[in-house]
Amino acid sequence: MTTSTLAAGPTSARLGSLHGTVLELGPGAGGNLRWYPPDVRWIGIEPDAHRRSLTRREAARIGLSAHVLSGRAERLELADGSVDAAVATFVLCSVADQAAALAELFRVLRPGGRYVFAEHVAAPAGTWLRRGQGAWAAVTGAFGATCRPNRESLRAIEDAGFDVVELHRYDLPGPFGAGITHIAGVALRPAATRGISP
Repeated sequence: MTTSTLAAGPTSARLGSLHGTVLELGPGAGGNLRWYPPDVRWIGIEPDAHRRSLTRREAARIGLSAHVLSGRAERLELADGSVDAAVATFVLCSVADQAAALAELFRVLRPGGRYVFAEHVAAPAGTWLRRGQGAWAAVTGAFGATCRPNRESLRAIEDAGFDVVELHRYDLPGPFGAGITHIAGVALRPAATRGISP
């Protein structure tokens, strides 16, 4: 596995090398679309109707063939092994069931397929920042916010069965001058997994 503690390069460095059918979870307003090669078959799963509209508009603007669908990460209406690559950037912090979302991503990704991710993650256990993240998640969650900054998303990705082959860790400024840890990288669904050959 390639690792780095430096800030990751531009998102285009990872998304620009994808090919075939690409699934993106939670594309929001379509901010990642400009980085994809023009010949990918792009599918976006976005639960918010307004953001789906914005994504369709952005895809049309740049001339990318895009299928923007309603749905949730925890239950994807796609066949097993039907996508060549998957992308989720700053999504795992807000899904209702992180394990279920990653299990679905694993299911629909073909064996050997790539999962490109970027997430902000929990601070080290026992630190004041980790305690602050937990308090923030509790308070904002009571008002309907879905972002949970205290999730250990890298561990969740690995627990779902993915092999992380590229990992960058970097800090970005947060509240009160704190450095918020982020991860970005690439994971693979193993070519032969759970006793099933590709």
